[in-house]
Amino acid sequence: MTFFEVLTEAINYFMEYGFNSEKSLEEWMQKIKIAAIQSMIPEYQVEQEMVKSMTAAYNRLVVKGGLVNKNVSKYDIERLKPKLRLELDRRILVSANLIKLNRQESISNTLRRFQGWATSIPPGGTELTDRNKTKKDIKKSLSAITFEQRRVVIDQTHKLVSNINDIVAVDNGAIAAKWHSHWRQVNYDYRKDHKERDDKIYIIRNSWADEKGYLKHPNGYTDEITQPGEEVFCRCNYQYIYNLSSVKELLTTKGEKALQSAKITFK
Repeated sequence: MTFFEVLTEAINYFMEYGFNSEKSLEEWMQKIKIAAIQSMIPEYQVEQEMVKSMTAAYNRLVVKGGLVNKNVSKYDIERLKPKLRLELDRRILVSANLIKLNRQESISNTLRRFQGWATSIPPGGTELTDRNKTKKDIKKSLSAITFEQRRVVIDQTHKLVSNINDIVAVDNGAIAAKWHSHWRQVNYDYRKDHKERDDKIYIIRNSWADEKGYLKHPNGYTDEITQPGEEVFCRCNYQYIYNLSSVKELLTTKGEKALQSAKITFK
C-alpha cells in the first residue's frame, strides 16, 4: 500500500471509532511510519546524488584547474590539494548527516500531526472532520522532503565551493574580498543584509597588507560577518583581491606610499 492509502485508512478508522485506545493509536502510527519511509527516495540514492554534485564541483575547481588565475598557479593548487580534499570529505559527511536528520524530522512531524489529530477525535468517531484537508495537513512535511533534500545538496555544494575558494585565496595572499549578492536574480529569496553588502569590500584580517597597516577597513573585516554560503541557502560569493592597486580607495597614507614605491621599482 502507498503512504496515501495507509494514511487514508488511518483517518477513516479514527473518524469512525475515535481515539479509544493507546494500542490502536500506536499500531496506526507504526503503519504510517513504515509507509512514509517506503514512500521516500532511498537514502543511499540521495547521498549518491550529493556525493556526485560535490565531487563534480571539487573536480572542476581543483582537478581541472578552475581556480588557476593570475594570482593562483597550478603549483599552488597542487600544494593545497590535501587540505582541499579534507574540506570535500568534511562537507560530504556534514551533508549526509543533514539528509538523515531532515528525513527523521519529516517523519516525526508527520507522526506528530497525525497523533495530534487522532487524539482529538472523541470515542465513537466524528463526521465533522474535512478528510482531504486533514490528509493534506498531516502529510505536509513528507510532501516537501524530496525538495528539501535536493536543496540540501545544492546548499552544501555551494558551501564547499565557498570554503575551497577561501582556503586558496587566503593561502595565496589575498588581502580583501568584495561581496557579490544575487539579489537581482529573479525569484531569489535574498537576505536584506546580504543585499546591503553587495559590492562592499571587506579586509582579510592579518593579511600581509593588513599587518603592514596599508589598508583602511570602513566596512570591517571578513571575519566580522557571516561568510558567503554560510547561512542556509545563501548563494552569495566573494571576489578576492590580491594587490594594493585594486583597492586604492582603501589605502592608508602608508599604503599609498607603498604602492607608489612599487610602481617606481617596476618601471
